[in-house]
Amino acid sequence: MPIARDTLLWLSRSKFLRESIIKVAPARAMSRKFVAGEKLSQALDVIASLNAQGIGGILDYLGENTTTAAEAEAYTAEQIAAVQGVIARKLNAYLSLKLTAMGLDIGPELAEANLRKVLDAARAGDIFVRVDMESSEYVERTLAIVIQLWDDGYTNLGTVIQSYLYRSEKDVQDLVVRGTNLRLVKGAYNEPASAAYPDKADVDAQYVKLVKFMLDAPNCFCGIATHDEAMIEAAKTYARQNAIPNSRYEFQMLYGIKTSLLKQLAQEGYATRAYIPYGTHWYPYFMRRLAERPSNVAFVVKGAFG
Repeated sequence: MPIARDTLLWLSRSKFLRESIIKVAPARAMSRKFVAGEKLSQALDVIASLNAQGIGGILDYLGENTTTAAEAEAYTAEQIAAVQGVIARKLNAYLSLKLTAMGLDIGPELAEANLRKVLDAARAGDIFVRVDMESSEYVERTLAIVIQLWDDGYTNLGTVIQSYLYRSEKDVQDLVVRGTNLRLVKGAYNEPASAAYPDKADVDAQYVKLVKFMLDAPNCFCGIATHDEAMIEAAKTYARQNAIPNSRYEFQMLYGIKTSLLKQLAQEGYATRAYIPYGTHWYPYFMRRLAERPSNVAFVVKGAFG
């Protein structure tokens, strides 16, 4: 992987830089390319606009690695408010959340209890909730909670699989037998070669393999989350050749990236959905997006020091 990407991913975890960057006007302005805003109402407005174009939404209140139960409780309360906002405005949207923001670093019991609160609120309004996947050190604990709650009857729950992890094929096999709704991504964290494929070609090959496996599983709904047009075409071709109905999968993309392609897919009759992050804790997410396109760094640096 390019050094620039590794450096940006490392910087995404820097508290010092976070406190500095969030005060820089150009960085805040540029973050709006990828983040809907700092308030729930702004994110809901974006989703309403996308719904009018036939595109669904994935609502993500940004936050991760809370260190106190009070912080985890506040994050949980915002998720419940988001559920209520989606219901009140009758939006085509579901929630995506992180267990470290719900207290996973404090203890799995706290994260699970908070997730249950959100799932109960969401189930009352027939809203789906997806547990996002974080770095490899959290995968085992995250899946344990997801599987436990699924087995407890929370079928409005799904999770995310990252194709760059060696373990992902086995994880997919374990989850599709339950009929779990899965979102497949390539992965955006800086992982060691002991945990993840270091070469892009291997990550891509694994991505296509997992898409096909999910599409072949009759009880699995697959969120194909990629901006890679080769991956999209591979999925479309496989689904068409194997008579897999469009209702079994959808294409998902990040807010602010290849929006025209997402609209095109919607116009072609495919189910589509945009991932809409919001909130004041946008720095780590923003840095991971910069890592995917390091040329954007020059704009931020020029604005900060020019």
